[in-house]
Amino acid sequence: METDLGTQLVTGWLAASPFGKHVGVIVASIEAGHAEIVLPFDASLCTMGNVVHGGAIATLIDTAATAAAWAGAEPPANGRGATVSMALNYVGAAVGTDLRARASVVKRGRNLVFCDVEVRGADNGAVATAIVTYKLG
Repeated sequence: METDLGTQLVTGWLAASPFGKHVGVIVASIEAGHAEIVLPFDASLCTMGNVVHGGAIATLIDTAATAAAWAGAEPPANGRGATVSMALNYVGAAVGTDLRARASVVKRGRNLVFCDVEVRGADNGAVATAIVTYKLG
C-alpha cells in the first residue's frame, strides 16, 4: 500500500524534529486521519516527584493532533501548518508512567482540521482529553 504525501511529510517531520527528539516522542502509528504517539516516562518531564508536567502532556497532544491532521491530507502548496487552538482538560495525574495519545480527525475543512485527542497512561487510565484545531497552509 502506498502512503500518501501528507503522511510521508508528517512522518519525516516527526523523525527530524529537534523538540520531538528532546522530549522523546515515539510514533506508534499514523494512518489517514489518525495518529498514536507515545511519550515515554522520563524524570526530566516531571513537575514534582514523578508526576508528568502538564506542559509535556500538552506537547504530546499537540504532536498527535498535528500528525493526524497531516496524515491523509493533500499537503498545502506552501508546506505550512500550525496549531490554531487547543482546548485541553486534565482528567487524571500521570504518575511515573508512559503516555499514549490517540488523535483522530473529526472534520476537515478547506484549511482547518478539527481533531479529538485522548491521552492515557500505561495502565489505560485517562490523563487528558483535548480538541485541537490545526491549520494546513
